[in-house]
Amino acid sequence: MNSLASRGILVNGHAETLIEDVILDDQAPRPVVVTERTVAELGLPSGATLTQIFEVAQQQGLSLCPVDTAPYLRMALNEQVASRDSVMSSGTAPDGGLTVAAEALSKDHEYPKGFYLRVVDGQAWLRGYRCDDEHTWSPDDRFIFQLPPPPA
Repeated sequence: MNSLASRGILVNGHAETLIEDVILDDQAPRPVVVTERTVAELGLPSGATLTQIFEVAQQQGLSLCPVDTAPYLRMALNEQVASRDSVMSSGTAPDGGLTVAAEALSKDHEYPKGFYLRVVDGQAWLRGYRCDDEHTWSPDDRFIFQLPPPPA
């Protein structure tokens, strides 16, 4: 939290909850190479649930990111397209948001499902989100996945 704050990155309450529950300091450093895909680029032109999105991505050789990827990615990603609107919560993925594909920490729908990165009015955000298993993501929603490591 201190590293995010020192860089002027704002967080919402859901992100704070996730950060408190994720062990960030006791893990050995490891490289994570990521790629961005829209739901449509994954071959889901009508949108899909998180389960469907993650299954299709894994069938294409993409992996879920380690759960602690989002805070570090937010600090490293200096160039992100700003949202066209400043609505912070609308029940859908926000314009310009990058959802980090990672395993949920809880099956409870009231507990935050994961993180997304967003820039609003020039301000970088790390935000947590909630959704249930029935929520359909738009074909234009953007996800960050982990690429497989290069062959040795």
